[in-house]
Amino acid sequence: MKIERIAKQRLIKLLKPGKVIVLLGSRRTGKTTILKEIANETNEKFFFWNGEDFAVHDLLKRRSIQNYKNLIGERKLILIDEAQKIPDIGNILKLIVDSFENLKIVVTGSSAFDIKNLTGEPLTGRKHDLYLYSISEEEINAYESPTQKFDNLMQRLVFGSMPEAINLTSTNEKIDYLRELVASYLMKDILIYENVKNTGKIFDLLKLIAFQVGQEVSLNELSRELGISKNTVDRYLDLLSKVFIVFKLRGFSGNLRKEVVNHSKWYFLDNGIRNAVINNFNIIEQRNDIGSLWVNYMISERVKYQNYHGVYSNNYFWRTYDQQEIDWIEEREGKLFAYEFKWKEQRIKIPKAWQKNYPDSSFDLIYNQNYKDWIIPK
Repeated sequence: MKIERIAKQRLIKLLKPGKVIVLLGSRRTGKTTILKEIANETNEKFFFWNGEDFAVHDLLKRRSIQNYKNLIGERKLILIDEAQKIPDIGNILKLIVDSFENLKIVVTGSSAFDIKNLTGEPLTGRKHDLYLYSISEEEINAYESPTQKFDNLMQRLVFGSMPEAINLTSTNEKIDYLRELVASYLMKDILIYENVKNTGKIFDLLKLIAFQVGQEVSLNELSRELGISKNTVDRYLDLLSKVFIVFKLRGFSGNLRKEVVNHSKWYFLDNGIRNAVINNFNIIEQRNDIGSLWVNYMISERVKYQNYHGVYSNNYFWRTYDQQEIDWIEEREGKLFAYEFKWKEQRIKIPKAWQKNYPDSSFDLIYNQNYKDWIIPK
């Protein structure tokens, strides 16, 4: 099943001469597919280069305008996959952009390390960064019949939304794919970019985070559990976020004394990755972590929605020392929006401390029958 990607639509709108479009996201989210589709659909002359090809390195190595004129000729579009693998690519792209006024350029990278390598100082003011995630609810919504939607949702809570995982039909194929993805691709990125040798500790850390989805995480506790320093834990978490496996949610504070802000929560950008890490692919009816799965899925889908639709928001969780809490706070447009996540509809009272101190904020429950209104534009 071919699913139209929102990031591709945004990319095409932004694709203009004088700017480099940088498409970023974890491996296997479909960046190469998008480049190939653009190449197949364009009427312009183009180059499609793979940054892992040493022949491409040789072509671009001599950084002179004349060399690039000879190379590019009449082409109006350059597509470079895994561009961060090309030495000094930032300065190369800067020279090309500045020298060819009618040239459009799209490059991809597989981690936030690539932002520095691809779009650091040389490309300041000359680029647009776009992010590609696993398939979003919005993207797949048009391809599902009303009778399929709920069953497919329960599948995605367990197996996630990576493009290949969605298109695999059998449970065993999905499980094998996700295990291989975690072992051979995502963890490998950390080794490549930061030369980390102790992958066992990183994977153990990822497991601890996976079991604590939706809970506050203490670096000191993780440090004691893993037998490594707090600074090393912090560094490893930073690495995991830079390869788009997990992301951090900070605590909100409006200067109310009893608000907790010194801990963070960590979420996975894909439920299937999370479940592969803990090796639990049991169906929903056989799990005791449906609450964690639902919270993680909703938050990851909201992150996609915000990025794809330009919703500029500061995101937080909220908790007080006397255990009043809210799962998700958005600070945007000068207002506060509070959301609680429950798998099934239930009566929930707004925490008294929140209501008293932030009376102008809104509060909503997101559950399995109303969630689409929150993550799919009307």
